[in-house]
Amino acid sequence: MNKKIEDLCNRQVEREGYSSNLYLAMASWAENKGYPGIAAWLYAQAEEERIHFLKFIKYINERGGHAVIPAFKQPPVEYKNVQKLFDEVLKHEQFITSSINEIVAATLTEKDFNTNNFLQWFLTEQVEEEASVRTIIDKLKMVGAESLYIFDRDIITLRTPATGQAAG
Repeated sequence: MNKKIEDLCNRQVEREGYSSNLYLAMASWAENKGYPGIAAWLYAQAEEERIHFLKFIKYINERGGHAVIPAFKQPPVEYKNVQKLFDEVLKHEQFITSSINEIVAATLTEKDFNTNNFLQWFLTEQVEEEASVRTIIDKLKMVGAESLYIFDRDIITLRTPATGQAAG
């Protein structure tokens, strides 16, 4: 594996691991605020990000690189409200999309078509992730703060049951 691509993939290892921790922190916040449905959705997202983290680690090692397991900075632990929390989720997913796009661009420059192929799954996944969060934000805008109980109860249905992936 080309050193430049290995370094970018290791940077993504850190970003995927941080994503998992970020969603765990958000889930804990939601649970403590009395939103068990939102917490369940975020716990599921955290687990999905952990799987992404592991995919990058295994891929780097399979290609003869050396995956580095980083320390993670502590994510925020407080959020103003549910709407702001999901705005942050979308902002973070857009950051991850940009990061993956940067690696894809580098694979083309470096002619690393194997890694480019590996990343195609992540590109599709990011489209689904962003669409899912936009759907949640749209629903939050429709229900307003006074209907959060019903929203919280029903949010988990916004995940596709067969795959556990966020519905888009």
